[in-house]
Amino acid sequence: MEAARRLEDLDGREYGPEQLGPAVPTPGRVLCLGLNYREHAIEGGRNVPTWPESFLRGPATVIGPYADLVRPALTQRFDYEGELGVVIGQGGRYIPAEKALAAVAGYVVLNDASARDWQRAGTQWTGGKNFDGTLPMGPELVTTEEVDVSDLELTTRVNGEVMQSARTSQMIVSVPATIEFFSSFTRLCPGDVLATGTPGGVGFARQPPVWLEPGDVVEVSVESVGTIRNRVVAEDGNGREWRWNPLATATGSL
Repeated sequence: MEAARRLEDLDGREYGPEQLGPAVPTPGRVLCLGLNYREHAIEGGRNVPTWPESFLRGPATVIGPYADLVRPALTQRFDYEGELGVVIGQGGRYIPAEKALAAVAGYVVLNDASARDWQRAGTQWTGGKNFDGTLPMGPELVTTEEVDVSDLELTTRVNGEVMQSARTSQMIVSVPATIEFFSSFTRLCPGDVLATGTPGGVGFARQPPVWLEPGDVVEVSVESVGTIRNRVVAEDGNGREWRWNPLATATGSL
């Protein structure tokens, strides 16, 4: 993709793709669907949902498409989730599915990297989905005129090995229906990002589980939208002595 080329600034200095910021630098919100692929629901031991599972990510989680992906010190179960992202342009409230694409500015690739121990420690997903710098986004904004996202290949690789492979046509809730759903309870605003869910093949569901470790390289590709690539690095510090550590408190009191 064009965004991955080495470029020069006005002073003639070169900068590489790792210095690119996210396609949406400061989204107002990242509204996310969970369990939006049948295989992913089943691999996690859940029923296929009949109502959309949703959660929220904050803007501080967003990083560039080639930035280092920092594994939080407070997790030992860091997982990948390749997804298609929808960037809201016009926005609005009560947007019917048949008119939903008019509200879209374009599309991006996402990795909804998750701290599974935090996600599973309580009944809500907020903690596991909101560590700073855990949502790579990019590589660029591809407009609705350039691509039809109704049936695109989505692939996630870890160190070159394919972990997730699916098509967006397999979503339980389609992109237009996702916009319709979220606009039912909140006004979608320009710059909001919708994460449409990840397919089967995530790390926690594998036998044995595949957790992201420092040095791993995660690539997420969506056909005709692009590829993001992030190297996993360890956060400075050791979380073992921190009170709010799900694994440390699993057999003790809070």
